Amino acid sequence: MIDISYAAAPVPVRQDLPAAHRRAWQRLPRAGNCWTGAERVAIAAEVRSAWQCPLCKARKAALSPYTVEGTHDSVSELPASAIDVIHRVVTDPGRLTQHWFAKTMGSQEITDGQYVEIIDVIVTVVSIDSFCRGVRVPLHPLPHPELGEPSHYRPATAQLEAAWIPMIPAAQATGPEADLWGAGRVGNVIRALSLVPDAVRQLMDLSDAHYIPRERIMDFAYGRSLSRAQMELIAGRVSALRGCFY
Repeated sequence: MIDISYAAAPVPVRQDLPAAHRRAWQRLPRAGNCWTGAERVAIAAEVRSAWQCPLCKARKAALSPYTVEGTHDSVSELPASAIDVIHRVVTDPGRLTQHWFAKTMGSQEITDGQYVEIIDVIVTVVSIDSFCRGVRVPLHPLPHPELGEPSHYRPATAQLEAAWIPMIPAAQATGPEADLWGAGRVGNVIRALSLVPDAVRQLMDLSDAHYIPRERIMDFAYGRSLSRAQMELIAGRVSALRGCFY
């Protein structure tokens, strides 16, 4: 097990942050809904590799990324469509299109559930790696894969609505999914991962530490070291820089 600590950081770090990161790093190498532990760690390695990929850099610099052909510099044996998803989402997410998504699904190399679980791993790795850079500590080594097979679980209530992939309707998180967002309001950015329920649980666990506990989302007086207004200013600026259409 990799011990995650920020004791060497040049700034104070709340203890709930390394605790949340440890939980995420413990889950990362375990078999998920659609990928084995070894494949999930391979996805994480691709996330880190994407930043140095020449094809990704050329596409990022182009007026349209879809005019640049080539092959990604890969560090894994994942399917080509999975590698393309990882690299594009990491390096140029603001210019993804539904046509590109449909073409990716049409390749039949990955399923919609595998796509969602890729996003889950990307969010985990990018969030924690970005935190490490922010507090000026080395990136954590990737964990060793654990044995086990994917569950292939798919929520019975998941359906296509306005998103590209099926998700659980806001009022139908019941049964095994009753804990996903409780009785409160839920944003589509969270529901978008609900085809893989554990991805929602992971997102909320990190979000509670990095941002705001879900039960406090509508409490606009809530704050930590930063006021709620300062938190929202930073969140909005990061969303703009990352090309988030929200």
